[in-house]
Amino acid sequence: MPSGQRPDRKWPGPARLWHYPSMKKFALILVIAALAYGYVQETGISVPWSPTPNGSNDTLQDAFANQRSDVQVKGEGTVTRILADDLEGSRHQRFIVRLDSGQTLLISHNIDLAPRVANLSVGDSIEFFGEYEWNDKGGVLHWTHKTLRGNHEPGWLVYEGIRYD
Repeated sequence: MPSGQRPDRKWPGPARLWHYPSMKKFALILVIAALAYGYVQETGISVPWSPTPNGSNDTLQDAFANQRSDVQVKGEGTVTRILADDLEGSRHQRFIVRLDSGQTLLISHNIDLAPRVANLSVGDSIEFFGEYEWNDKGGVLHWTHKTLRGNHEPGWLVYEGIRYD
């Protein structure tokens, strides 16, 4: 068959595709999905990010041992010290946690983008998910909040059953 010609079967062609109900449903679903995506991006609603790495305290230990940064990690630790807020630039609530391994981790939680963790005390347990940055003291965890532009995986803290993001 010469190029540019259709087969002998009746081919609906672009204009006639709209006569099929399934094509109309597909187009409607596509438009709704695009509008929902735009709304989420514009409002900064926190939605589960996919794929989420299976971060854990083991991932944290590996990142520390191998001096790796920009690693998404999830874990739990015990608060050992409450530090003064960092007020330069974006404000951050800061505290140090100790993991079961003995490693310490500074958590720097942006309180301009997420609520302050209320009534946090030394000895309390806290769960976290965020981005790990290596340093020789155990590392820093930041991005423990939602992202406004969808340009980073959102993080969170969970304390006494309340999620802070």
